[in-house]
Amino acid sequence: MQGISYENMTIIVQNYVESLISKYPYWNRTLGADHFFVTCHDVGVRAFEGIPMAIKNSIRVVCSPSYDVGYIPHKDVALPQVLQPFALPSGGHDIENRTILGFWAGHRNSKIRVILARVWENDTELAISNNRINRAIGELVYQKTFYRTKFCICPGGSQVNSARITDSIHYGCVPVILSNYYDLPFNDIVDWQKFSLVLKESDVYGLKSILKSVSHEKFVDLHNRLVEAQKHFEWHSPPIPYDAFHMVMYELWLRHHVIKY
Repeated sequence: MQGISYENMTIIVQNYVESLISKYPYWNRTLGADHFFVTCHDVGVRAFEGIPMAIKNSIRVVCSPSYDVGYIPHKDVALPQVLQPFALPSGGHDIENRTILGFWAGHRNSKIRVILARVWENDTELAISNNRINRAIGELVYQKTFYRTKFCICPGGSQVNSARITDSIHYGCVPVILSNYYDLPFNDIVDWQKFSLVLKESDVYGLKSILKSVSHEKFVDLHNRLVEAQKHFEWHSPPIPYDAFHMVMYELWLRHHVIKY
C-alpha cells in the first residue's frame, strides 16, 4: 500500500471486510468475535480504524501493544517484533565475554529515549548512543555489541517498539524493559521476570545503580533462563515445537472464549 494515505487505507480495509460480511452469511455471526487479524506498526493499526466492530470484538495480533493505541490486554495478543534471519548466530553461555554493563543505540523518537540518551550518553560503564551505530565504522558493529553486553536497554518508542527486545534475547543479552505501559509478548505463557528486568520509565535516572545492584549469581540465572527462552522468539518454516508460531497459536487459543455472542 505504498503511496496510499491513511484515510484511503482505512476505506479499502473497511470495504473489504464489509464485502466479506455480505458475501458470507456466517462470517459475521459473532460480530467478529470468532476472528483474529494480524497488524503491525501504526500503519496496520490505523488501517482498521473504520471497523470499530473488529477492533472491539476480534482478537488483534499486534506489534504495538502499548495502551495508547487501543490495545485491550485481555483480548489482544502482543506479537514479538522479530527481524529474521538474524545477522549473527545466537549468543549464550558466554558470560565471561560480557564486559559492558548496559547498551542502547537508536533514534530519540520518544520521551523516554530522549531522557535515556541525555542522562547516560557520556557514562563510562554504559554504552548509550543517541544515534544508530554508523555502518562506516565496521560491519555489524551494532549486533556484535550485544555479544559483549550484560544488559541491553529496551526503551519504549514513539508508536511501536522495535525488534531490540528479540535481538537482545537472540544474542544472549538480558533485556531491560523500560516502559510504563507495554504488554510483553507471550506474557500469559512465559515469566519475563525470570530472564529480563522490567522497569518503570522513572527508573531511568537510577538505571546504572539498578544494573550494578544485580549480583553475579542473579545475572547468571537471568542469562541461563534467557538462553532457554530463545526458542520462543524464532520463526521457522515449517514451524517447530515451542517456536514463535506455536506461541502465537497458543495465545489465540487462550483468548478464543473471551467474547461470545
